[in-house]
Amino acid sequence: MSTHETRHEVGLKKLSEFTDTNSAQSTHDKISESLKDIAPAVGEWITDFAYGEVYSRTGLGNRDRALVTISTLVTQGTEPQLALHINTGLTAGLSGNEIVEAIMHLVPYTGFPRVLNALEVAKTVFAERGITVETE
Repeated sequence: MSTHETRHEVGLKKLSEFTDTNSAQSTHDKISESLKDIAPAVGEWITDFAYGEVYSRTGLGNRDRALVTISTLVTQGTEPQLALHINTGLTAGLSGNEIVEAIMHLVPYTGFPRVLNALEVAKTVFAERGITVETE
C-alpha cells in the first residue's frame, strides 16, 4: 500500500479484480448494502481489512487466493459465501474444471456431504455464468 492510498482505496482496487463486471452490482456490494441497517462496519471490514490488507499482500496471486478461499469455505460448509467466492474465483481466472477438481480433492479431508453440497453450489454458479465443465 502506498502512503497516498488508504486501506479502503487499496481494498476497493483489489476487490474490483475479483468482481464480475457483467453484473450491475457486485455481490460484495449487495452484502455491504444488506448490512447497512444492522452492522455497517462489517461491510467496511470486508473492503478495508479482507481486501485492503489480506488479499492485497504479496506472495500469492489472485487465482491462488481464490482457490484457498474456496477450499476453506467448502470445509466450513458455508454455501452462500462459497457461491460468492466461486464467482470471484472465476473472475480471477480459475476455470470451472479447476474449481471442481479442488472441491473433489477435499473429499478425504472434509467428507462427502460437504463436497456434495459444494458441487451443487458450483453447478448453480456455473449455470448462471454459462460455464461448462469437462468430466472425466
